[in-house]
Amino acid sequence: MSLFKRRRFPVPIILLCVRWYCKYGISYHDLAEMMHERGVNVDPPTIFRWVQRYAPEIGKRVRRCQGYRSGSWRVDETYVRVGGKWKYLFRALDKHGQLIDFMLSDRRNTIAAYRFLRKALRTMSDYPPSSITTDKLVSYPKAIQRLQKEGVLSNDVEHRTSKYLNNIIEADHGALKRVIRPTRGFQRMATASATIKGFEVMRMIRRGHCGLAQRDVAGEIRLVNQRFGLAA
Repeated sequence: MSLFKRRRFPVPIILLCVRWYCKYGISYHDLAEMMHERGVNVDPPTIFRWVQRYAPEIGKRVRRCQGYRSGSWRVDETYVRVGGKWKYLFRALDKHGQLIDFMLSDRRNTIAAYRFLRKALRTMSDYPPSSITTDKLVSYPKAIQRLQKEGVLSNDVEHRTSKYLNNIIEADHGALKRVIRPTRGFQRMATASATIKGFEVMRMIRRGHCGLAQRDVAGEIRLVNQRFGLAA
């Protein structure tokens, strides 16, 4: 496969390392030790490069299997440390907890909210929202109004501000951060975004949001391998 050209390790080993790192929230050093116990001598920087290259690719291929998303969106932001500074992670889920989209940003303002919502709408062009629930950040109404004026977002979309309705995404932030914590912060926005994409997609797979025929570890492995043409 051209995607893995010049890699000296077999493709299944590479995908295994990327899956485990993104699924279990372990350090690169610990994962390298685990692979050594299995007779695979790979160092932490190599696994890091694999995650940066292939976690987004897994995300892109697996999300094609995600299927229907509810039009009731929950949008919120949380914090992630990048380069020793706190950055904003915008995230959107539907009312069932399925991922809509995410975006890292230096700022938490109207421009950032607009960029994120526009990105999410582009990602979910087949499943546009009927309602968007946010916190009371004043940036969201302005961003939504701009998108409606531009015709990107329907004027019929209801904007709600309800902490109760957003409990689902606030709880999900905590679950995501438990996976992020072992990274002890990212060095650059690009590497943070690529890694978080892997975390998000593996969490989707584990929760059965990708149409798994077999809801267990074997089914997860089969899904990822099939996306890369490795299994029947």
